[in-house]
Amino acid sequence: MEKLFYTISEVAELLGESTSCIRFWSNSFPKSIKPKRNAKGNRQFTARDIEAFKQIQLLLKKQGMTIEGAAKKLAHGEAADNTVVVLDHLKNIREQLVEIKKGL
Repeated sequence: MEKLFYTISEVAELLGESTSCIRFWSNSFPKSIKPKRNAKGNRQFTARDIEAFKQIQLLLKKQGMTIEGAAKKLAHGEAADNTVVVLDHLKNIREQLVEIKKGL
């Protein structure tokens, strides 16, 4: 079962990034990422926000785009939606294969 909200540290762990990087991306892409705030003022991210973070990570880290270029691409809906989904599926398949190999 998927959680409704994720903390900034959970998002950072999922993506393998630092919390300061997640905070920076959150501030740099306000149209794509809209965190809720709890009573203490802490950011709470949804699964949709995490998918946006994955797209941002792909554009910035893997494809070497600038913040401005990635923001324009996301604003026009040209993000690599399929690439992110395919990479997630491949990671899951790899994890399953590793488990099978351990069982042999």
